[in-house]
Amino acid sequence: MNIQPPIRVAHSYVQRLAAAPARVLPLLCPVREADWIEGWDPLRVISASGVAEGDCVFATAAEPADAIWYITRHEPEAGFVEMLKITPGVTACRLTIQLRATPTGCDATVTYLHTSLGTPAGDAFVAGFTAAHYEQFMRDWEGRLNHYLAHGTPLPGERG
Repeated sequence: MNIQPPIRVAHSYVQRLAAAPARVLPLLCPVREADWIEGWDPLRVISASGVAEGDCVFATAAEPADAIWYITRHEPEAGFVEMLKITPGVTACRLTIQLRATPTGCDATVTYLHTSLGTPAGDAFVAGFTAAHYEQFMRDWEGRLNHYLAHGTPLPGERG
């Protein structure tokens, strides 16, 4: 048995979004993300309802192997979603998003926790997932979502 201490990194960021949680949560979905992220195209989505739900599974292109996502908790009434992302040979990730209503829309607390799977690729990914990288990633996501909420179209250009 090979037991080793985890090599992991976690970051949280609070996005300020210009819509109520009930309007935002449905967009946090492997299918609906295509509405607001130009070029978003999961390889496969397994869902009884056709959108995000508990036990929804989807795959996205990644290197060195496609990533598998599993929605472990989907609680629309609480404005909460949790997903696990496994990139074989690289990382295991837990993503949580908690929405809270504000006078101007909602705040979304987005937390990623990446754990290396004990490979050089996993260790390098965790080392590169810095606070500065995460903040840029979250600001890009926040800008894209707010653009969609205001205009109903995705913000053109590549994701950051």
